[in-house]
Amino acid sequence: MAKLYFYYASMNAGKSTTLLQADFNYRERGMHTMLFTAAIDDRYDSGVITSRIGIDAPANSFDPELDMRAAIETEHAARPLACVLIDEAQFLTRDQVLQLASVADDLGIPVLAYGLRTDFRAELFEGSKCLLALADVLVELKAVCACGRKATMNLRVDAEGRAVRHGEQTEIGGNDRYVALCRRHFMEQWRG
Repeated sequence: MAKLYFYYASMNAGKSTTLLQADFNYRERGMHTMLFTAAIDDRYDSGVITSRIGIDAPANSFDPELDMRAAIETEHAARPLACVLIDEAQFLTRDQVLQLASVADDLGIPVLAYGLRTDFRAELFEGSKCLLALADVLVELKAVCACGRKATMNLRVDAEGRAVRHGEQTEIGGNDRYVALCRRHFMEQWRG
């Protein structure tokens, strides 16, 4: 039975690297996969999953209007899919997570979703919230705080490295805008 997996972590935990390795493992065995990444993520090339360690792969872009199941069904009819892999899964909508669950349940295709659990305010993203509720398997990937403890939080910082406490939930950025911290150090920075 196919399952819906949610691999979650803070920034810099290797989510995209892990996804690309899983994709490689399927393709190395002659199996077909379908990759997705969020259209909103414009840090690298559009329609490309890019890891900080320098590997990448072409992917389909998704936005809130995309019917994930329909897109996957179309591809599956053209070439049987062994797995669907989603990067930046925190940007999925509730409906899209439900569609991905039906891909696993009804089409028998495993779905591996990778994303952040929480935003810079320690609040769940919509996609993450739904994946935490609906995924068959939850896997926490580990990042490391500067103190050596497990980093679970994403602190948004300004150009001077000071904590940002207000703003839109989504602001695309990398190490220039976010720091992965353990809860203790996140709270210290958050309180100021």
